[in-house]
Amino acid sequence: MFELNAQSLTFAVFSILTLGGGAGVVYSRNLIHSALYLIVSLFGVSGLFILLSAPFLAAVQVLVYIGAIAILIIFAVMLTQSMTQMRAILNRQAWLSALVMGLMFVLLVVAVIWPVFGTGGSRADIPVSDMVATTRDLGVALVDGNQYVLPFEVASLLLTAAMIGAIVIARDEDPK
Repeated sequence: MFELNAQSLTFAVFSILTLGGGAGVVYSRNLIHSALYLIVSLFGVSGLFILLSAPFLAAVQVLVYIGAIAILIIFAVMLTQSMTQMRAILNRQAWLSALVMGLMFVLLVVAVIWPVFGTGGSRADIPVSDMVATTRDLGVALVDGNQYVLPFEVASLLLTAAMIGAIVIARDEDPK
């Protein structure tokens, strides 16, 4: 069922980087360390894109997310200095987050892993290059009204709201 080759070993390494970095983001109490773990996790995702024969998405992952957003988060945190030490904040809902994390894990196993590996290898016969679209197809899909333009715009609004929230939190409340 599972054979050990270079591709599966590389997949395991990048998966460990992605999941380990994500766990580091969640469990680190220092905000700077969380941002560094985020960079590790995003690097793992870019490696997974390379395994999926999507070098454009891997390059965008490295340039945009690691190179710009994660570094911007680090600089913003270092410049505000009010939230760099979160050790004093106690989280009383750790059990709820662990429950939600477990439910999400089960959902991912059922929705992603089971259709790929549980059907007796129906996708194993199709080469990866036939399943991956070109960069042009991706661009058309992102701006086409019938495909992904709504999630694309919702993500941009969500990022704008997060930026406004970060500005409100980092702002001095004592006017001088």
